[in-house]
Amino acid sequence: MESTVAQKLEAILNLQKIDSRLDSIVKIRGALPEEVQDLEDEIIGYETRLEKFSKDIAALDDDIKRYKENIKESEKLIKKYQEQQMNVRNNREYDAITKELELQDLEIQVSKKKIAEAQVRIEGKNKDLDALNEILKDRKKDLTNKQEELETIVSESESEESKLRNDREKASKKIEERLLKSYAKIRENAKNGLAVVMVKREACGGCFNIVPPQRQADIREKKKLIVCEHCGRILAGVEDEIEEENAPKKKRSKA
Repeated sequence: MESTVAQKLEAILNLQKIDSRLDSIVKIRGALPEEVQDLEDEIIGYETRLEKFSKDIAALDDDIKRYKENIKESEKLIKKYQEQQMNVRNNREYDAITKELELQDLEIQVSKKKIAEAQVRIEGKNKDLDALNEILKDRKKDLTNKQEELETIVSESESEESKLRNDREKASKKIEERLLKSYAKIRENAKNGLAVVMVKREACGGCFNIVPPQRQADIREKKKLIVCEHCGRILAGVEDEIEEENAPKKKRSKA
């Protein structure tokens, strides 16, 4: 059986009340979820940089080992050439061996220079590594604090939020799909998340623009869905103002 307009308005207004309560729960958490996510991403970035520094240092250590092996090889060749130099038969052989000795000596000097440069780079990388580890330690501490703060807030409202989400699921099933999609679209575009409002003090409860008397009368009848001409929110009804009782007049004192 198809719902009446009044029933549709009641159902969509009920859904709005549930969503507004859920919004307030999320609002209490503030920017904490985003802050936690940002810190997690930042920590991943630091850990990636630390891994790169460690790989760079390992590569430089390998270079130093290779240069040291080159030095040992050159020293062996020098010893070999020095022995050969003692048994040369002519000047040409002597000069050739002398050039080989000079070449190996140059190889040793170049390797030593490369080792010194690599050690300086390793020292710099280690300093960067230490500084980055300190930053990472602080960020992890910040993350732990933020996570604990968020967990505390979430745990305080967890049962209520769970109940509201169950209620929301049930409430959504009572609303036709087309109206539900319209509601979701209005909510998405509304800064305060209000898609369904009441007319209060002759004004829209969402944008506070005046609703003409004739339009208010149509809203009261609930024969059709009416939206605000200014903000597009669904107007679910008109709240009547409760007239305040006149305060008793003060008696005049006799002169």
